[in-house]
Amino acid sequence: MTTKKITPSWSDVKTKLSDLDHTDLTRLLQDLYAASKDNQVFLHSRFALGGDMLKPYKATIDRWLWPNVFGKEDFSVSRAKKAISDYKKAMGQAEGLAELMVFYCERAAGFCNDFGVQDDGYFDALVRMFAQALKAIDGLPQGARPERPQRLEEVRHVSENFGYGVSDAMGYLLAEYGVDD
Repeated sequence: MTTKKITPSWSDVKTKLSDLDHTDLTRLLQDLYAASKDNQVFLHSRFALGGDMLKPYKATIDRWLWPNVFGKEDFSVSRAKKAISDYKKAMGQAEGLAELMVFYCERAAGFCNDFGVQDDGYFDALVRMFAQALKAIDGLPQGARPERPQRLEEVRHVSENFGYGVSDAMGYLLAEYGVDD
C-alpha cells in the first residue's frame, strides 16, 4: 500500500493558528521575527515601524541591480523585482511602489551604463519595469507624482547608449503616458 504525500497548505496552517491563544501567537511571531531579516523587514513595514520604510527594499534592489563586480557579485533581476513584490505584500502603498519601480529603473540603467552590460533579459526587464513605473505613477494623485516622470526621462536618456531598442521603447512609453522631454 502506498501512502500519498500531502503538501501542507495555508488552510492547514490557518487551522493550526486558530488553536493558538494570544501568548502562543505572540511567541510564534517572535520566533518568525528572529528567524530572518526578511521577516523583520516585512513586520517593520506592515506596522510602519522605523523611519524610511523604503530603505531596506531599496538596499535590496541596489544590491541586485548594482552589484560589487570587483567583489565578484552578480546581478539578479528576479531578486531585485522580489524586493518590490515583498514591499507590495508588506505595505503596498501606491506611492512607495511607484518610487521603488523608478528606483529600480535608475539603478538598472545606471549599472548598464557604467559597466557596459549587454544582456537582453536585463534590458527586457528594465523596459517592463519602466512601463510598470509609468503606469504606477499615472495612478497616483497629481500631488504625489513630483519628479518621478522626469527621473524616468533621465533613465531613457541614459539608455540611449545601450542599443537593442531600449531607449526607443522607453520613448514610446513616455509618449503613451504623456511625459514630455
